[in-house]
Amino acid sequence: MRALKIAATGMAAQQMRVETISNNLANMSTTGYNARRAEFSDLHYQQLARAGTVNSADGTVLPTGVQLGLGVRPAAVSVNLQQGSLGATNGDLDVAIDGGGYLEVTLPSGLSAYTRDGALKRSAEGQIVTSDGFPLTPEIVIPDDARSISINPAGEVFAYFSDAAQAQSIGEITLASFTNPKGLEAIGGNLFTETEASGPANVSTPGEDGLGTLRQGYLEDSSVDPVREITELIEAQRGYELNAKVISASDQMLGATTQVR
Repeated sequence: MRALKIAATGMAAQQMRVETISNNLANMSTTGYNARRAEFSDLHYQQLARAGTVNSADGTVLPTGVQLGLGVRPAAVSVNLQQGSLGATNGDLDVAIDGGGYLEVTLPSGLSAYTRDGALKRSAEGQIVTSDGFPLTPEIVIPDDARSISINPAGEVFAYFSDAAQAQSIGEITLASFTNPKGLEAIGGNLFTETEASGPANVSTPGEDGLGTLRQGYLEDSSVDPVREITELIEAQRGYELNAKVISASDQMLGATTQVR
């Protein structure tokens, strides 16, 4: 009874879809989070009678044949790269990327990671770091006596001092882009690392080479649409129930077969 195994693959697929939706809803308030979507493809087919073969009975060619599908399998969990709305925070170190691109940070291992979470902080040494303490690349250090800082759309960082009328440049924030940003590997903490699928990072100045600009005092909200997620959750639940009914019906058919005398 192939229907048992086919329905089981359908239940596993809908379960994975629900898990993806659950993760989206859990991160609906996560800064810079992009919604994910589970994608599926059909499994192999058993060719009981291939299309185009000759019918041995009368020599005619079969126009369609007999192909029995064996179920469904996960194909990908794709990232929706739609930018979330920008919300004002008025924080000096809150930076939103208006357009494409990622901030580059340095992990404790020395490797680079990338993020759109611009909720930056100041470390005890004056470094500009992420909420997890990873410093920006290139490194920017705010002087201890700086009264305030300003970040312009091109990423230039200026510090203001009480004893000086003019602002002093202390560094520049760059952005990284990728040929295939959907190929980035998510490692948690709003961070991504490059892979062979994403291609190497192309680092440039904000506003150039197709990159977005920076907006100080703003943060990017999650791109999750709760209404759409709830709708897809209901569809996934109905799909799971229908596959479960197929298993129940197949079990009853097998039961009827064993009772034949």
